[in-house]
Amino acid sequence: MRGKKAKQRVVAADPKYGSVTLARFINTLMERGKKTVAQKIVYTALATMSEKAKKDGLKVFEEALNTVRPQVEVRTRRVGGANYQVPMPVRGERQNALAFRWIIGAARNKKGQPMAQKLATVLYEASQGLGDAIKKRDDVHRMAEANKAFAHFARFSR
Repeated sequence: MRGKKAKQRVVAADPKYGSVTLARFINTLMERGKKTVAQKIVYTALATMSEKAKKDGLKVFEEALNTVRPQVEVRTRRVGGANYQVPMPVRGERQNALAFRWIIGAARNKKGQPMAQKLATVLYEASQGLGDAIKKRDDVHRMAEANKAFAHFARFSR
């Protein structure tokens, strides 16, 4: 390993709910540095979800996130001239990053609605165990399951 390990940045909690996880989600959603636009989208989506689910929007968000987080993923390892897809457990920070990416990607792929509405729909579906973000997680888990035979290569990697 070359150089120093990158320092983990401290993200301030979001102003409305006081949640660091939600602040990170807002930062991931943000485009071109427009944080207030991203906050407005997320807060509108949480308000819409709380009406739809008849419970706190932040709770639904946490449920959706816990449901979408992957436990294992496949990483490519080169062993003896051949490339293998090796299943490996996912660290906590990366679990969140992948879940954020899949939720936002699923929302952006929907058409014909404002972003806040699309995000609310995707988060609500994810909290119920449905939707494109869950499908993506299941695909990753299925891929890891299919390549379980190569799990013994995992111990050599970092």
